[in-house]
Amino acid sequence: MKLSTKGRYGLMAMYRLSQNSGKGPMSLKDIADIENLSEAYLEQLFALLKKRGLVISVRGAGGGYELAKAPNEIHIGDIINALEGDIKLSCCDTNKRLECAKINGCPTKDILKELQSRMEEVMDSLTLADM
Repeated sequence: MKLSTKGRYGLMAMYRLSQNSGKGPMSLKDIADIENLSEAYLEQLFALLKKRGLVISVRGAGGGYELAKAPNEIHIGDIINALEGDIKLSCCDTNKRLECAKINGCPTKDILKELQSRMEEVMDSLTLADM
C-alpha cells in the first residue's frame, strides 16, 4: 500500500499551515513555492480539505488559507481520509464482503482487520502538532 500524492502533498501543505498558525492566512502560491508543488494541484486538494472543514479560505488581498482548528485538534487520519477517502486494507469491512465466497474460512480476514485497526489508531492518535 502506498499513499498517493494527494495524501503526501496534502500532509506537507497542512504542515505548512500549522507552522503559520496564528499568523494569518497563507497563500497556495507560498505553500507551493516552499514545498516545490504545483499550485493548481494544491487548489484541488484544498477544495477537498475545505469541504471536510479542515481549512478555511480568506478572500481578498493578503488572503489564502488557514487551519479551521488548532494544529493539535487536526488528526493525520482526518487529512488522509479527506484526500484519499477511507483507506481499507481489505473488502471485509465493506458491503463487498457479501460477495466474497471465502468470508467464513478466510485465513487473512483477522490479520487484515487487526492491521486496519492499528493503522486507524495511529492515524487518529497523531495530529499536525506532532509533525
